[in-house]
Amino acid sequence: MRSPLHGWTGLSKPQRTELYLRWSLYLMALFVLPSVLISAGSVADQPENIPAVRISLLIGLAVTLVLLRAYRVALDHYLGRPADHLLWTALSVGLAVAGSWTVLLFGPSHGSAENPGGLPFTLFVTSSLLLFSHGQVCVALTPRWAAAVGLGMLASVLPAAALAGLDTASTAGYLTGLTIGMAFLGASCRSFAWLTSIVWELDAAREAQSRLAVAEERLRFSRDLHDVMGRNLTTIALKSELAVQLARRGRAEAADQMAEVQKIAQESQREVRDVIRGYRTADLHAEAIGARAVLRSADVACEIDLGEHADELPARVQSVFGWVIREATTNVLRHSEAGHCLIRLRTEDGRAVLELENDGVPEIPFPSQGSGTGLRGLRERLAAHDGELTVAPAGAGVFRMLATVPLPC
Repeated sequence: MRSPLHGWTGLSKPQRTELYLRWSLYLMALFVLPSVLISAGSVADQPENIPAVRISLLIGLAVTLVLLRAYRVALDHYLGRPADHLLWTALSVGLAVAGSWTVLLFGPSHGSAENPGGLPFTLFVTSSLLLFSHGQVCVALTPRWAAAVGLGMLASVLPAAALAGLDTASTAGYLTGLTIGMAFLGASCRSFAWLTSIVWELDAAREAQSRLAVAEERLRFSRDLHDVMGRNLTTIALKSELAVQLARRGRAEAADQMAEVQKIAQESQREVRDVIRGYRTADLHAEAIGARAVLRSADVACEIDLGEHADELPARVQSVFGWVIREATTNVLRHSEAGHCLIRLRTEDGRAVLELENDGVPEIPFPSQGSGTGLRGLRERLAAHDGELTVAPAGAGVFRMLATVPLPC
C-alpha cells in the first residue's frame, strides 16, 4: 500500500497547490458543525433547549455534507472543468436559508431571564449557516451574482427574524455583522480559487514557453538548412536539365555539366553535415549559463564551478559535457522538486570529471537512475569518447551524478 507521503511526493507543484487550497475551502464547510456544537454549550444546560439543539445539530450536519460537495464542484467550475455547480449552489443556499428559518422559529426563546443564552445561540447558528454557504456561492458564481445571492439570503431571513420576535436593534446588528462577515469570507474563498487558477495558468505558460523554445530551434535549423540547400538544389536542377538537353543533341558538354552536378551535390552534402554538426554541438559554457538561467526561473538555486581550466579541455570533451549539463537540467525540472543544484567540473587522475547534484528527489525511485532514455543517451555519447556516467551515492533526497572522460596524455 502506498503511503500518503508517496502520494504527496508524486504530485506536481500545481497539483499540490490545488490540493492545499481545495482543502482550505473544504474547511469552510467543516466549520459549520463545530460552530453549532460550540454554541450549543450555552443552552444545553436547559432541558427545554435540548430538542432545539438536536435540530440544530442535524441541520448543521446536513449543511456540512452538502457544502463539501458544493465547494468541490464550485472550484472545478472556476477552473474550467465540467461541474454541475448551479445545482449544488442552489441546494446549499436553499438548505442554509431553510435551516436558518427552522432555528429562528423553533430555537430557544429569546431574551428571557430563564434562558439568557437563547438569543446568542440562535443568531450564532444562523450566522454560521448563511456565512459558510455564501463562501461557496462566491466561488461558483461571478462577484455580481454572488453579491445578489448574498443579499437575497439576508432578505430571506428577515421574515423569520420578525416572526421569532427579534427587536429592531438586534435584527439590524445581526444583519450588519452578517453582511460584513459574508463579504470577508466570500472574498477569501474566491481568492483561494483565484490562486489555484493562477498556479495552473503559470504551469501552462511554462510548458508553452518550453514548446516555443523547441519550435524556435526547429525554425532556426530549417532556416539554416534552407539557406544551405536552396541555392545548390536550384543549380543542380538547372544543370541537370541542361545536361539532358545536351545529351539529346549528342553534345559532349553534357558530361561536363553532370560532373559539375556531382561536384555541387558533394559540396551540398558537406555543407549539410556542417549544419547538422553545428546543430548537435553543445557548448560547455553556453549550456552552463543556460542551465543556471532555466533553473533560476524555476526557483532552483544553481551553483556552477567549471574551474580555471575548462577552456583548456579538448573540444570533444567540452561538447559532451555540455550535453550532460543539458540533460541533467531537464531531469532536475522534470523529476524533482529541487531547491538547490550544483554543477562542478574538475580533473583528477588524467580524467575530466563533471559532477552534478540536486536535492528534492522524492522517495519514489528516481526515474532516470539507470533506466531513463535521456541518461541512456548520455552514456552512449560518453562511451564514444571512452567515458562513463555513474550515479554516485548521496544523502536522502539527493541525486548525484558523475560524468568522466579520459584526457589525452
